[in-house]
Amino acid sequence: MNDGALLEVRDLRKYFPIQRGLLRRTVGEVKAVDGVSFDLRAGETLGLVGESGCGKTTTGRLVLRALQPTAGEIHLRHADQMVDLTGLTRRQLKPYRRDMQVIFQDPFSSLSPRMTVFEIVSEPLAIHGIGDAAARRARVRELMECVGLRVEHMSRYPHAFSGGQRQRIGIARALALQPRLIVCDEPVSALDVSIQAQVINLLKDLQSSFGLSYLFIAHDLSVVEHLSDRVAVMYLGRIVELAPADELYRRPGHPYTEALLSAIPASHPKQKRERIVLSGDVPNPADPPTGCHFHPRCRYAREICRTDAPPLRELAPGHVAACHFADELNLIGAV
Repeated sequence: MNDGALLEVRDLRKYFPIQRGLLRRTVGEVKAVDGVSFDLRAGETLGLVGESGCGKTTTGRLVLRALQPTAGEIHLRHADQMVDLTGLTRRQLKPYRRDMQVIFQDPFSSLSPRMTVFEIVSEPLAIHGIGDAAARRARVRELMECVGLRVEHMSRYPHAFSGGQRQRIGIARALALQPRLIVCDEPVSALDVSIQAQVINLLKDLQSSFGLSYLFIAHDLSVVEHLSDRVAVMYLGRIVELAPADELYRRPGHPYTEALLSAIPASHPKQKRERIVLSGDVPNPADPPTGCHFHPRCRYAREICRTDAPPLRELAPGHVAACHFADELNLIGAV
């Protein structure tokens, strides 16, 4: 095990059964997450990127134990010991949930319209029995100031706030229990571009102030670039590349990463970049292609790609990719 890791995920899998017929017999499985492994260090941000349907959000929910894994291990550092969360019951998980929180994608549906801001942000404190009414009100006031909201608006309901302000309320709720790990499930994708930058800067400031670790889930690599220390690229339930952010943006090792990077808008009007348009859609996770899952859409695919699944192998210190020809290809980065 990694001594400096806050979170360790090993060979994580989540298969959803496909049931048909009157007797609801299982006739197959959707392999939403299929053998994912990574570490997350204290104070680090790990970006998890990929197209819709590749298993990013499911991975985040498994880490939080909002879903029960089919197989694999999830270890969280708690009181200087690594605790395996995989087999714990709901009651046994409660003490560890204080260390893990989530920021949801949609700031509109993730807040109850029937609760005031004070009730929303103080709810985690009430669930865990922390403080009396006066202490909870003081804590909510502190959190409101931390996320850039006015304290006198605690008695308002979510409908009175803009999308960016609602997401700040969601961030305040996630901070209520002083967690160490926050899973950010595409927290800016539903916001205007101008508001996205504000929320990203807020997340960076909060990380610096409270020593937070982020598992930052996104499909937009231009957003991940400004926040992540390392980036993991997922395709069809598997991690196909993992590297330090600077290394990945400069020298991608997998053709899928190259295609994602090509979609990042150029930073200068005169700068031209080849846009790689992938053919077709993400394959059916219930019936994935043989060999390398990406080979039907890969412009570099050869015969071995159709028959043999490439393992993750190290290209440079801390940089791994699952491609048979990662050493031969001269892939184009975004830098």
